[in-house]
Amino acid sequence: MLKNLEALSREARSWPFEQARNLLVHVLKRRLADAAERREAESLIAAGRTDEALARFEALGAPVILETGYGPSGLPHMGTFGEVARTTMVRNAFRALTGDHWPTRLIAFSDDMDGLRKVPDGVPNPQMLTEDLGLPLTRVRDPFGTHDSFGAHNNARLRAFLDGFGFDYEFLSATECYRSGRFDETLLLMLERFEAVQAIMLPTLGPERRATYSPFLPVSPSTGRVLQVPTLERDLARGTIVFEDEDGSRAEVPVTGGHVKLQWKPDWAMRWTALGVDYEMSGKDLIDSVKVSSKVCRALGGVPPEGFNYEMFLDEHGQKISKSRGNGLSMEEWLRYGAPESLSYYMFQSPKSAKKLHFDVIPRATDDYLQSIANFPGQAPLNQIDNPVWHIHAGQPPAATSPVSFALLLNLVGVANATDKAALWAYFARYLPEATPQSEPMLDRLMGYALNYYEDFVRPSKAFRLPEPHEKAALMDLAERLKALPADTRDGELIQNEVYAVGKAHGFEPLRAWFAALYEVLLGQSQGPRFGSFAAIYGLSRTITLIEDGAEGRLADK
Repeated sequence: MLKNLEALSREARSWPFEQARNLLVHVLKRRLADAAERREAESLIAAGRTDEALARFEALGAPVILETGYGPSGLPHMGTFGEVARTTMVRNAFRALTGDHWPTRLIAFSDDMDGLRKVPDGVPNPQMLTEDLGLPLTRVRDPFGTHDSFGAHNNARLRAFLDGFGFDYEFLSATECYRSGRFDETLLLMLERFEAVQAIMLPTLGPERRATYSPFLPVSPSTGRVLQVPTLERDLARGTIVFEDEDGSRAEVPVTGGHVKLQWKPDWAMRWTALGVDYEMSGKDLIDSVKVSSKVCRALGGVPPEGFNYEMFLDEHGQKISKSRGNGLSMEEWLRYGAPESLSYYMFQSPKSAKKLHFDVIPRATDDYLQSIANFPGQAPLNQIDNPVWHIHAGQPPAATSPVSFALLLNLVGVANATDKAALWAYFARYLPEATPQSEPMLDRLMGYALNYYEDFVRPSKAFRLPEPHEKAALMDLAERLKALPADTRDGELIQNEVYAVGKAHGFEPLRAWFAALYEVLLGQSQGPRFGSFAAIYGLSRTITLIEDGAEGRLADK
């Protein structure tokens, strides 16, 4: 579904298409130095003839490379998911923009040759890790006992994590790239341009750090640790550096073959150069780092990739989320209460705006995702490719969604005192008699999330109140009007009309004050679902009983 969308892709306004268009300009400029050739290629691509442009200009034939990075000293987290999900959205937009003719690659790069700097929280055998501090992560023993190293363990977790979400990517290990010689040519170039790199890096450092800084971090021949020590001598002909080893002796090692690791900003630049990375996004906190690494990349004769800086997540109090403070929401927590698609929806929305990442965003993200699915079939093609679900599902969103909202399910769980899906399906037997877990898989999944969310967050915060006299009169009127309807009424809109009529008849101004009273008295919360739909599923007779109990104060006594 990514073909024949070139014209629409040029007009689309969603941020992945904006990034895709920027990426196209960047790649053409990088690969075609001649302005006339570039204009010709641009014209062919704009005319929907990308395949002809690729055939016409050999320099365009190589795949466009997008990259994401991962530090495997810890487990994959929300930021890991967000970066890969968003980069995948840009990749798919680029494919649509170019008629899916131009090959692309998404590299998930693990910086697993870093030295272990501290023992992570919550891992077994911390003493073992303490003994291995300073070793490359792929030489640190695995405290879980399942892999050859701690780095290999976390790399496996990363790959399982990405595979579980169905991402299309290529995994690259820093250790393998350094040791295999893949980076050798660029490492020798950095050795040759050592002074130019130092001229970029040293002004960014404090006086003490500046005095000993070297872009090269040698691996000690005696201990195997990654050392942050000055480079005492360089031999370009031999491709080596000299430094003081941990035992005080002078050591000489080649900068190739995995004998050194680069400091992270020069490493980032070297990687862009060696791998020919065309696109990489990063957090707003790395804006200055991107600028520095871009300068180093240019010093190496490379071209920094296109990209953008996304905003950081905030906790419930508006404070920046910190892994060390643990004030965020983990992947495991989101997926206990919401579908992966809802998380992708959340990641799609306004990546350049700071957003709260806490439990209370999950229901809204879920229902907004469901509404986007429902809107998609009736939209014009240009609006469809700007719809978040087009990007979440790579141009092929599901044809059907849940027949009810997540918010409604949360309230149904509460009033029904449901503890499992079977109890919820029993209520739906009348409202949707043909529905089964097999025919409504999304609804079945949402039931599980709703049960978890209600038990952990809604139930503890419920606070029923007594109705005011005018509210009690309105509730009793509503109960009588519903009794006048056929007992088997399943028309949520018909019930909703009665709710509106009661609110107007009893002079609630604004009308939302009436709905607030319904939610607070009957459901014990300040907000709730569309009441007519809720009553249709819960059942008319049960709803009438609920209203009468609320009017008489019996719910507040619980």
